[in-house]
Amino acid sequence: MTGAEVRALKDEEISVELDRLRGSLLSLKSKSVTEKIEDSSSFGKIRKDIARLQTERRARQMSKES
Repeated sequence: MTGAEVRALKDEEISVELDRLRGSLLSLKSKSVTEKIEDSSSFGKIRKDIARLQTERRARQMSKES
């Protein structure tokens, strides 16, 4: 997910996507305990996507306060 894609999302879509990614990260972590993960870089990719979404959500909050 790129920054432009994140900026195109609505506020509700950002929340839904955050929930989905957090669930995905949790399931990936639990899967890594029980079996070998083929693509270990997916941890970082998911975390970066979560960070992008949180940054955009916070930027929107700050612009509404100003």
